[in-house]
Amino acid sequence: MSLNAIMSTATSGMMAAQTGLRVTSDNIANVNTTGYVRKTISQSNMLSNGMGVGVNIDAIKRATDRFLQSASLNASSDSARASVVAETLNSAQKLFGDPSVDGNFFSTLDDIFTAFSAAQDDPTSALLRSQALTRVEDFLSDSARITSSLSKLGKDADARISGDVSRVNDLLSQIDALNIDITRAKVSGADSTGAENVQSGMIDELSQLMNVQISPRTLGGVVVRSTEGLSLAGEGAAKVTYQTSPTATGYLTVQLANGSINPTALNITNGELKGLLDVRNTELVNLSDQLGEFTTRAAEAINKAANASSSVPAPATMTGRNTGLDAAAAFKGFTGKTTIALTNGDGVIQRKIEIDFGNTPGGPGTMSVDGGPAAGFDETTFLTQLNTAMGAMGSASFTNGALSLSASTSLGVAVADPDPTYNPSSKTGKGFSQYFGLNDIIRTNSYSPYETGLKAGDDHGFTSGAMTIRLTDVEGGRIRDVVVEPPAGGTMQEMLDALNSRATGVGVYGQFSLNANGQMTFQSASSSPVSMSILGDTTERGVGGPSVSQLFGLGPAERSTRGEKFFVNPAFEQTPKLLPFAQLDLAAAAGTPSLAVGDGRGALALAKAGETTMSFSVAGDAVAVNMSLQRYSADFSGTVARKSATAESRKDAAAAVSTEIDTQRQSHEGVNLDEELINLTTYQQAFNASARLIQASKDMFDVLVGIMG
Repeated sequence: MSLNAIMSTATSGMMAAQTGLRVTSDNIANVNTTGYVRKTISQSNMLSNGMGVGVNIDAIKRATDRFLQSASLNASSDSARASVVAETLNSAQKLFGDPSVDGNFFSTLDDIFTAFSAAQDDPTSALLRSQALTRVEDFLSDSARITSSLSKLGKDADARISGDVSRVNDLLSQIDALNIDITRAKVSGADSTGAENVQSGMIDELSQLMNVQISPRTLGGVVVRSTEGLSLAGEGAAKVTYQTSPTATGYLTVQLANGSINPTALNITNGELKGLLDVRNTELVNLSDQLGEFTTRAAEAINKAANASSSVPAPATMTGRNTGLDAAAAFKGFTGKTTIALTNGDGVIQRKIEIDFGNTPGGPGTMSVDGGPAAGFDETTFLTQLNTAMGAMGSASFTNGALSLSASTSLGVAVADPDPTYNPSSKTGKGFSQYFGLNDIIRTNSYSPYETGLKAGDDHGFTSGAMTIRLTDVEGGRIRDVVVEPPAGGTMQEMLDALNSRATGVGVYGQFSLNANGQMTFQSASSSPVSMSILGDTTERGVGGPSVSQLFGLGPAERSTRGEKFFVNPAFEQTPKLLPFAQLDLAAAAGTPSLAVGDGRGALALAKAGETTMSFSVAGDAVAVNMSLQRYSADFSGTVARKSATAESRKDAAAAVSTEIDTQRQSHEGVNLDEELINLTTYQQAFNASARLIQASKDMFDVLVGIMG
């Protein structure tokens, strides 16, 4: 080997050792730098005619492991999702209060029944009446507060989603731009690890927001893809958009850098964004829906007892709730018997109108006055016949969906059904007075529980407008928006057919149906589960009436807000003595009071309302059940606490997994001072060896020059 070759070999060794020293020094200097990945050098032998002629530095690399990185990113996404769900459900659980401590939301319902129980002992007490009304108001105001707060949590999630999406777009743009710097450095043989570390940190942050797949590019840098394989960065930066609506399910779309001009649905399965979408579209909506169902049935139980009772003396006027129906539809469908009594100030019946709707829903009925001959009626003539029966002693009217009964001067009006063994009136499982809400203590601005009593053959009554239905898949991605117009002048069955049309409705994805109580529900097809929400609804029943979604409670926006729409009947607030603490005695002898001062049977019925078995509809993720109000209250309370505890447990488990994987990744990628000191010594010795070889070559060259004179 020539002296020049020896010098060249030694020089390359010195350069390699110097590079190694520089890399090792960088590692030691950044031992505590967050996100720093230790560097290593890749070197190879330089050969000439099969002989080693030095060493070449091929590249300076980061000590990464693709599999550990992938596991870390997935664990980080899972942990971020679990964390935001646990945080939100914990906040939601606090709204209901600690079930083990007095003063929680569910205990306020018990306070109502306790107040009514106290009132039965002294039903004439103004103080006890006011206290009972105060307990009812406390319960309803708590329901409104919780519903409003859950809605605010949803709006907060909406704002965070928008912020996260903006950050995602920033990260995708920066990751894509760094690819250019990394490729330029690698092509020129420069150190690209600084840019790669910055890019890796951005990918780590991105994975906390949404789960992604990372693959290396041939010339350096990475390609970022969604779980479905959509290119988000590396081949141009994509732009993610959050499609939100105050009434419908929100979802994500992405505009690909080199794809169609039309946005593509972006489905993600993990990350903070997925957690926020879950709580915004599902978890909070489910809680609000079940709260609305609970409050609805609580009001129904109390109102059922109230409508079977009366004040003493009876009120001069009873005005019912807005049923959302026209008179013919409202009066149609009753079976059984009921009695309307007009009483004087002493509670003595002055006129008794007995109404027999028959045993067939929608069939003809009869009406008699004071046991006289019966006159026939149907749903179209009921109001006229009732006014005839009341004569000069009273009147009945039906305006804006509400029935009103009034007695003439000095008289009062009371309604009572016969004993259950004598076929009491019924429509959707409610008596005549309860269906119309004539003596309701609790009122609502909604139509919950959405049991209209309409049948498939009845006119639907919607005269204008259209409903836009949004269908989303199990991951929250929009499938399509469907616009349906109720067929003009059609029946409920024809409207169902329009909704369920496979061509222009939702028939491909599920079916709308009408149950025996006139309640409309949507059932997803089992083969491809979807969720339904209402994007917009301009339909109108009659003139100024409710829309389809309002009347039937379709979509989460309508159902999840009903808990804040209940209030105490203003008539009772203004005049507490109208509280129905007595009951009309239809068997009282003529000339004797049917309503007696001191009668507390109505108050007792109100106190026991929570023990009555009721039918609870599907609400949120709670199934339909038949149980008492108090039992449902206990189950609902447990569900709220259990959801929060389960989410917290999942958060802890996901965090533990993420921490363990990050520890393994840090162990592989991080700087170990012991290893670096060994490398430092090794490269120093290699540098010294190369220097001695150069010195020896110089000495030999000097001797050779001296010999040659």
